Amino acid sequence: MLSHTLNPEASPLIRSDGAVIGWAVSDGQVDYPAAVQAMEARVAAIAAGEAGELIWLLEHPPLYTAGVSSKDADLLDAGRFPVHRTGRGGQFTYHGPGQRVAYVMLDLNRRGRDVRAFVRGLEQWLIGGLAVFGVEAGVREGRVGVWVGRGGPGWSREDKIAAIGVKVRKWVSFHGVSLNVEPDLAHFSGIVPCGIAEHGVTSLVDLGVLATMDEADAALKASARQVFGMLVPERPPI
Repeated sequence: MLSHTLNPEASPLIRSDGAVIGWAVSDGQVDYPAAVQAMEARVAAIAAGEAGELIWLLEHPPLYTAGVSSKDADLLDAGRFPVHRTGRGGQFTYHGPGQRVAYVMLDLNRRGRDVRAFVRGLEQWLIGGLAVFGVEAGVREGRVGVWVGRGGPGWSREDKIAAIGVKVRKWVSFHGVSLNVEPDLAHFSGIVPCGIAEHGVTSLVDLGVLATMDEADAALKASARQVFGMLVPERPPI
């Protein structure tokens, strides 16, 4: 398990030139294909030196996405919600209302060109944000995402609270993470999330943390500063 806090000077992802990252939050639900198109355009502009880095927070209407490693057998209810094939890493995921999706577009040319370090940074970011609410979360060997342990007299289990799926093009990252704040957890039953059938999914509200989306955003923003560097408000791409 990774630690919950990170000294800013210790983060390998902080840019030495002190460049700031745009922080954009969309209101309402954003259409998935339109969001991917906007993200692709921003990534191309970052790679060309025509735009700055961006972390874009949004919600999608209910849908499933299939990463490059997805298996058809893991789509259990193909007719339930739209299914979008995507070029990110990973397998099947669910997105929907009450879940905070964050698309992370960073120039890894200026952040070490280390994809593993970048993924570890995403994990640290989520773990740090959850720690604001007193939620002890971490990573698990052989499993993607961020997990919490649960238990009581005679029982214990581990549930995923946040997913990670990224892609890198010309050393610029895109796609990103999703944190379950208060989604309808029954919607995950149409897939085998990330190909892992033996564990469940949870959310902040399911854990008894009655956090609003704004409160979750504030926690993520505070943690992002520690892992990635200074943030400045920016208008959403669409």
